[in-house]
Amino acid sequence: MEKDQLKYAQQHLANERTFLAWIRTVIAIVGVGFLATSLHFTIGVHRDARIDLISIVLGMFACALGLVITVLATFGYLQNKRQINEGTFRPSSAHVILIAVFMVILLSMIILYFVFIKV
Repeated sequence: MEKDQLKYAQQHLANERTFLAWIRTVIAIVGVGFLATSLHFTIGVHRDARIDLISIVLGMFACALGLVITVLATFGYLQNKRQINEGTFRPSSAHVILIAVFMVILLSMIILYFVFIKV
């Protein structure tokens, strides 16, 4: 009985570490979005309405992405907790694919920003 409790404790602790890793990722993503937007308006680069718009949308999208990842990470944590207690496991590839798609969009926006800023 004690060995099973230790196994479940290790799985729950790993689940919590994964959740905290997602939260650290959210902090980094939101930080990058905030930094990109604030630097754009602070350093005084060539002012252009479309570059300003891209910068604002980039910051807002990074915050929205952080919110989505936080919600998905929380649901994933709770789902994994339930599955650990039930002794079942179903990988959640849909969450990973969704986050990957959003990250591709965010990186595309950053690339688009740098393309327009060079013009």
